[in-house]
Amino acid sequence: MRAYQLENLGDPTGIEERDREPPEPGHHEVLVRVRAMSINKRDVFILKGTYPLPSKPGVIPLSDGAGEVVAVGERVARFRVGDRIAGNYFARWKTGPITPDVFDQLGCALDGMLTELAVLDEEWAVRVPNHLSWEEAATLPCAGVTAWNSIVGPVPVSAGQTVLTLGTGGVSLFALQFAKAHGARVIVTTSSREKARRVQELGADVVIDYAENPDWGRAVREVTGGRGADLVVETMGPDTIEQSMRAVGLHGQIMLLIARGTRKPDIQISAQAYSATMATIRRVFVGNRASFEAMNRSIEQSRIRPVIGRVFPFSEAQEAFRYFMRGESFGKVVITGV
Repeated sequence: MRAYQLENLGDPTGIEERDREPPEPGHHEVLVRVRAMSINKRDVFILKGTYPLPSKPGVIPLSDGAGEVVAVGERVARFRVGDRIAGNYFARWKTGPITPDVFDQLGCALDGMLTELAVLDEEWAVRVPNHLSWEEAATLPCAGVTAWNSIVGPVPVSAGQTVLTLGTGGVSLFALQFAKAHGARVIVTTSSREKARRVQELGADVVIDYAENPDWGRAVREVTGGRGADLVVETMGPDTIEQSMRAVGLHGQIMLLIARGTRKPDIQISAQAYSATMATIRRVFVGNRASFEAMNRSIEQSRIRPVIGRVFPFSEAQEAFRYFMRGESFGKVVITGV
């Protein structure tokens, strides 16, 4: 079978295609023909050697992928041949708060989904919504679940509240869709007129150009009548946290997804911005299997369709990484199966 392995850190040339023996599922495992995979920021951090958790040598990259069960072990009870499934980002994290013994991630400490065939323990996977294409289903495990947990927990967004999302990456677009499904008003920041038009088509109520308004936290205050946002999905971390603190309401929430920026290495908030609010900063690190399953039920009920920016064939996986790393895509970058 065809599979990619991370042979050298640094740039996409280190992700090399290999011909491997087809795997066989064990007693509690399923064999999945992977139909599509998607790339996340985490995968780039692993590629560059800057991810805080170590990856195993020669790991098959990518946490996100969806496919069809083609064989099952003799003791498998959760799935049958023909089921449409995706792997869970934290393979062993089923429910409740995360603990150190369930930190193993697909595409990091465990082989991921950039392969023709993948073997997963039956407890490491979930069924995906039937109305989604393979490409759409492949976007769910990391960006989808991260956005879902930003919107619904631990203090869920309620109808009529205001949510602020930053940019037009995969998490931000999912957060926009989930927030609208919960009846929220959504403000989006972007510097592109074309992307502004497209987020408005997805339901964004207000778009703020952060290039024209570098003090966009104040702009959020102005469009909310001085109240600020009830929830900020903070996808940029240190680079934007100061403005997010200025944008959030008095008792709002900032869902902090990353703690390392591209321009600033650490979280730094001025005393002025910090003292002006009683907001709570919460860290979000994707989510457990139960939250993945809850998200899928909501996606089915709301008929949400993930936004895909560009699709690459399996043979162009390196080019898919290069395109993703340029940061130009509106929506997820997907690789199709063999």
